[in-house]
Amino acid sequence: MQDQKPYSPINKVRIVTAASLFDGHDAAINVMRRIIQSSGCEVIHLGHDRSAEEVVNTAIQEDANAIAITSYQGGHIEYFKYMRDLLVKKGAPHIQLFGGGGGTILPSEIKELEDYGIAKIYHPDDGRSMGLQGMINDLVQKSDFPIGLELSDEVESFRSRNKMAIARVISAAENFPNENKDFLNEIIKEAKSIATPVLGITGTGGAGKSSLVDELVRRFLIDFPKKNIAIISVDPSKRKTGGALLGDRIRMNSIRNDRVYMRSLATRQANLALSAHIDVAKDILKVADYDLIILETSGIGQSDTEITDHSDVSLYVMTPEYGAATQLEKIDMLDFADVIALNKFDKRGALDALRDVKKQFQRNHKLFDQDPEKMPVFGTIASQFNDPGINALYATIIQTIQRKTAAELLTSFDTNQELSEKIYIIPPKRVRYLSEIAENNRSYNQWVKLQSEIAQKLYGIHKTIATIKETKLIDSSILIKDLTETYEKIALDFDPKLQNMIDEWDQIKDSYSNDLYTYLVRGKEINVKTKTETLSHQKISKICLPKYQAWGDILSWNLQENVPGKFPFTAGIYPFKRQGEDPTRMFAGEGGPERTNKRFHYLSSGMPAKRLSTAFDSVTLYGNDPDFRPDIYGKIGNAGVSICCLDDAKKLYSGFDLADSKTSVSMTINGPAPMLLGYFMNAAIDQQCEKYIKEHNLEESVRKKIVDHFSKKGVIQPQYHGELPEGNDGLGLMLLGVTGDMVLPKEVYDLIKAETLKQVRGTVQADILKEDQAQNTCIFSTEFALRLMGDVQQYFTNNKIRNFYSVSISGYHIAEAGANPITQLAFTLANGFTYVEYYLSRGMDINDFGPNLSFFFSNGIDPEYAVIGRVARKIWAKAMKLKYNANERSQMLKYHIQTSGRSLHAQEIDFNDIRTSLQALYAIYDNCNSLHTNAYDEAVTTPTEESVRRAVAIQLIINKELGLVKNENPMQGSFIIEELTDLVEEAVLSEFDRITDRGGVLGAMETMYQRSKIQEESLYYETLKHSGDFPIIGVNTFLNSKGSPTILPKEVIRATENEKKIQIKTLEDLKIFYESEYQDQLYQVQQTALNNENLFEALMEACKVCSLGQITTALFQVGGQYRRNM
Repeated sequence: MQDQKPYSPINKVRIVTAASLFDGHDAAINVMRRIIQSSGCEVIHLGHDRSAEEVVNTAIQEDANAIAITSYQGGHIEYFKYMRDLLVKKGAPHIQLFGGGGGTILPSEIKELEDYGIAKIYHPDDGRSMGLQGMINDLVQKSDFPIGLELSDEVESFRSRNKMAIARVISAAENFPNENKDFLNEIIKEAKSIATPVLGITGTGGAGKSSLVDELVRRFLIDFPKKNIAIISVDPSKRKTGGALLGDRIRMNSIRNDRVYMRSLATRQANLALSAHIDVAKDILKVADYDLIILETSGIGQSDTEITDHSDVSLYVMTPEYGAATQLEKIDMLDFADVIALNKFDKRGALDALRDVKKQFQRNHKLFDQDPEKMPVFGTIASQFNDPGINALYATIIQTIQRKTAAELLTSFDTNQELSEKIYIIPPKRVRYLSEIAENNRSYNQWVKLQSEIAQKLYGIHKTIATIKETKLIDSSILIKDLTETYEKIALDFDPKLQNMIDEWDQIKDSYSNDLYTYLVRGKEINVKTKTETLSHQKISKICLPKYQAWGDILSWNLQENVPGKFPFTAGIYPFKRQGEDPTRMFAGEGGPERTNKRFHYLSSGMPAKRLSTAFDSVTLYGNDPDFRPDIYGKIGNAGVSICCLDDAKKLYSGFDLADSKTSVSMTINGPAPMLLGYFMNAAIDQQCEKYIKEHNLEESVRKKIVDHFSKKGVIQPQYHGELPEGNDGLGLMLLGVTGDMVLPKEVYDLIKAETLKQVRGTVQADILKEDQAQNTCIFSTEFALRLMGDVQQYFTNNKIRNFYSVSISGYHIAEAGANPITQLAFTLANGFTYVEYYLSRGMDINDFGPNLSFFFSNGIDPEYAVIGRVARKIWAKAMKLKYNANERSQMLKYHIQTSGRSLHAQEIDFNDIRTSLQALYAIYDNCNSLHTNAYDEAVTTPTEESVRRAVAIQLIINKELGLVKNENPMQGSFIIEELTDLVEEAVLSEFDRITDRGGVLGAMETMYQRSKIQEESLYYETLKHSGDFPIIGVNTFLNSKGSPTILPKEVIRATENEKKIQIKTLEDLKIFYESEYQDQLYQVQQTALNNENLFEALMEACKVCSLGQITTALFQVGGQYRRNM
């Protein structure tokens, strides 16, 4: 391994870091950018889901030396090549390109990319040989060259707002001021006669300046459609290393506009909020003919007023959390600022703070003759879309600029001082909900312990009395009298209801010892055989009960463990496993809908239940439409299926009756989940319309209507491309290009729709909280995304959709990003309870939405994973029953397990199946409701038919062949399982308290508590793996004779060119089919959002005629885009 001492660059090196996708990549690039920064570089970090053009434009505007990006399987060739092409086209071929993506980028592809001009693609084997710091040293060393030493055409072209030229001139001023002294002096002289207004923005660190700037710029661009704006943002340099994190761009969505130029500067000096080159940078932008320049400083203390020397108008950004009112007397900027923003106005004491700051401003400016309410101090919530406080602040700033500089800026915004009002997801009075749950559950545990101890004493006395009676002692009557009195005295503290539990214990044991066990499910009587016979003709019980005699033991077991199907559901939520429906899920997602449909039919062939799990490509995951743009085109149908409209969904699930009780569909989608759910529901409805048409012999008349419809449009009806796979009877394909309401009478269609919605089974992931915390396929602002989730659940309640889960609350992606099992479980359950609190705050009944919640966990091979399901069930049941008074169905936590993707290693990939088998065994022993086993080759490629078959075989062998699995509660009675259960339960409750201390789940998300914890745990694991302290067979120990290099896949699964073109053609045809309808539907969706009505109801109609990208874009305009965090 190479020397791990950091390389110190000779020149000032600036590097743009980003992730083209999500999940572990977002966590990985954060680790990388920290090490790059600590090596002395200035890092401009963009976060996840960045287009090639966005990354390139940033590198050009920031005049970076290099771009370092993490990519992913499928689309990486096109992505990197497109970036290189854009750099060359835009005149920046000197910017170095570096990348990595794990074992999914093949050595042949690495060679192809490096031959194309990519400086270096780092492979896992590079990491092993060079080490993490070694790779960073290599990257920094190759990027260490001077920028701005010599100027050529830039001396003129920057004047016409050529962004690359502007960037280079600013670099010349920043890096080589003496070498370019004469030219820079000319600019300074020329700028003196240019009256471009400069808005200076300063404030305390963490006050939300970047988000506020983003909101102000967004309004400026709307307000002045022909004007241009430039931003200079300053962040502090680290004294120790000289590096800097230039982190303002990541928060800004509005700067992706041709009329905006942004440059991030490091202070490059200690204890100052501005760069020494700020004035010359400002002058360069004046000469470049921008209409407004914004200067944003790094966070400052109480006494810093430096910004006022460099701006015409100054804005001071603070928060309500400044301490006592007397602290305001120490803040110099209250003397000098023209306008003050009290951001994060949703914080406690905001109204008092607003009053105090206005009075302080009045005193400082000696405006005693004026109403303090008229002072230019505004409560704002920059994180909230279309905040009224920001609107008033923006209007006042523009009017102040116009008054002080005579700039031609006539705003259409109103200065009406309407107060910001936080749209609360969780009401402030409910912020302690997690600690209340922890207290509730601990109180129950303490009560169980106390009652069990009393019962044990009573049992001891009871047995003693019986023994005395048997021995016929001389004074036995006196002893029995004393003992009876003691019994009665102790029994006063015993809950009498528990005596029934003790009395019925023998009866319960008898019911399980009988050959048949009978129970009711929703009024239906179920008879189950209680035993299975082995090849040795031994009868094995499906449910084994403890042989306890003592009342305390019986009571403790019943109250904390109990039989499956009984509170607290520790051993499972059903009395017995469902017959004919193993937990096996058929997971697929590749190419176009036809190829994935074929894989689904292949995997489910001969299976009594069709449990289809769908993975979507990253184009779909981010709510985009297929396109020829290379960084989109490359991702179409790779690492997931491409779905952009209703017809795609119909083809994807064709041949499966979506209303059949044995069909269940899971969709792994989050940001655009409501749209994909709308496509699915409409596909299911149209399938039932098709069945109705056939049952009532209406095929001929309906066919005529369809032909007439398409002939009027001048196009042909969409088709399923290729032959139908074996098992696909074509159900769902009759109405391609049309919907049931176009060919059937309204009353018939409405009846079919209502009945279908009651019957569909499955889940859509839709968990936006874990997306923000871990995976990051967020596309909408968090508040808007949660509102959409609430609207979906309300629609489910209104339409009696009881068998489909409106959300799959996921810990899998939290674990994939690096969390340990306890953190995964704690964060996931906390998120689940957050949805409970949110839905309750919307006025929903817990028993209406409780059954629509489900969970999704990862299963590694840590010991805690052996009990992850049973602990989750216990905590959920106790909270739902005892705190929320939910009914039994709502107390039952249903969860899906996917074996760990993090334990799929690119070396010795055959060993992955061994790990997956052990993880599947954990899950099946723990009575999971459904299970997906990862394919061994997923570490290096999209799984092949052969590897998926092996993955399914793992759980089939366990379920069908492993004898012990015939018993359905094998973990009960194990000492280690009981110990782990207690340890993990308390660890989760303790984490609940820590989250409460940070303001609940949403409050903790604001400070990025969850994300930081996940990344710390990820780095801890990687460090132990790298050092060998945590042995991984075939990876860091027990290596083969070749050193266990990264394995090349036998077969590489990629979407074909034909599949990609078909998807784009499908989109183009859709726009032709519904040319006259889609605009009206998008308008209806937007109006529904603005009127605060149920959005999912509107989406159900829009999904019939609109593409995914069309709906996403429309919702951005009314709900706001997700703002990334560092």
